[in-house]
Amino acid sequence: MTSGQTGHGAIGKLALRDQLLTARRRRPLAEVGTAARAIADALLAAPEVRWAATVACYVSVGTEPGTTDLLDRLVEAGKRVVLPVLLPDNDLDWATYHGPTSLAPARRGLLEPVSPTLGVDAVATADAVLVPGLAVGADGLRLGRGGGSYDRALGRVPVGTFTCVLLYDDELLPVVPSEPHDRPVTAAATPAGITRFPTR
Repeated sequence: MTSGQTGHGAIGKLALRDQLLTARRRRPLAEVGTAARAIADALLAAPEVRWAATVACYVSVGTEPGTTDLLDRLVEAGKRVVLPVLLPDNDLDWATYHGPTSLAPARRGLLEPVSPTLGVDAVATADAVLVPGLAVGADGLRLGRGGGSYDRALGRVPVGTFTCVLLYDDELLPVVPSEPHDRPVTAAATPAGITRFPTR
């Protein structure tokens, strides 16, 4: 990819990101809650999650597809759940989730686990990795919020691991702008179910 294409990808991302964030802010809370339950149902029924011993996930914020119910149901199902801890350089450390009382407010309005951190490579031990995003293209390339945290984390995940972005149905797009550092996911979970992407 040339530098011109890379620049176009960055500019295209900014415009699309703004559009998607605006749409999310306008979603009724009732829809957000209904979507969260449907996504949790779809993921817990997916064989990749059912068979997983360790699941990497995250604590949703605002009108992101909610993960509160999902996290507790994963623990109830006997999974070890690890959650991200944002580092000063925007990389992600990880710590084990032990229920809602194990979370504390952190920077940028996030909730993070208070248990001991496991290191940035802990995400590589997960059998399923569930990540946030704003959209995904048909090729599995995910559009995030622009910090690069999850692209770095996904770069540590072994090839063949189930990596899945949680989205609303209308955030599955034919294509999203991309740059060379972007890491694809293998699937998307929306209220309509699981969409799997061709592996590269």
